[in-house]
Amino acid sequence: MTVIADLHTHSSASDGQYTPTELVHLAKEHGIAVLALTDHDTIDGIDEAIQIGITLGLHVIPGIELGAKEYRQLHILGYNVATGPSQLSTLCERLLGGRDERKYRIIKFLHEKGVDLDLNEVEELAGGGVIARPHFAQVMVRHGFVKTVREAFDCYLDTEEYQQIERFKADARTCIAAIRAAGGRAVLAHPYQIGLADDALEELVAQLAEDGLEGIECYYPRHTPEQMAYYFQLARRYHLYVTGGSDFHGEQVKPDIQLATLNLELDWLLNTV
Repeated sequence: MTVIADLHTHSSASDGQYTPTELVHLAKEHGIAVLALTDHDTIDGIDEAIQIGITLGLHVIPGIELGAKEYRQLHILGYNVATGPSQLSTLCERLLGGRDERKYRIIKFLHEKGVDLDLNEVEELAGGGVIARPHFAQVMVRHGFVKTVREAFDCYLDTEEYQQIERFKADARTCIAAIRAAGGRAVLAHPYQIGLADDALEELVAQLAEDGLEGIECYYPRHTPEQMAYYFQLARRYHLYVTGGSDFHGEQVKPDIQLATLNLELDWLLNTV
């Protein structure tokens, strides 16, 4: 049995535009029955999302998205994670500490490039949540340094020179272990973004499956039909569940990405909560 779902979304608890409550309302308006809130490095918005989901009759899966250090765009999604103290919450604290320290180096980097931003304004936009690059990008748009968030990334925040601004990340095995220790299920996010050739990607997936990975995000807005077909092959070969999501952040952050309404088989997730 399939359900209408979007298993990859972000709220203002990390770098999304909408609060968890607003996000769940949007999902309900789109006809979504199952929504996973997968904020970057934090589980702070989950309880709010679950409560409003109960009120609206929408099933919210408590999730997270963790960046792994092996590759810059290697991200692991966790589903059905517990929000109490755990190995995952401890890892989140360390990750958020790294992000908090990085904000000073980002503002210094931008100042050196002639982009004179006020860090207080960036922090105000983040609203007490995770301070991430999209917050800097939005303030850059606000003050006319760039025309779009995408331009901010292309010209400043995702360049080779920017790569020197590192923050702490755990390796993929540690991310998976933390998710599993919190009772969750680990899934590889948007595999195309990792930028690996097929053979190298398969080698990575095989290793991650050995480490406890249980699924792969086959459906994603920027996956081509050919890529999706290959990811389905990998899912069958390594006995992984097929998932999908929009990576929705809101139109101010990702103007071209809307919430997804995917028909997904989710007995493996819904029967565990």
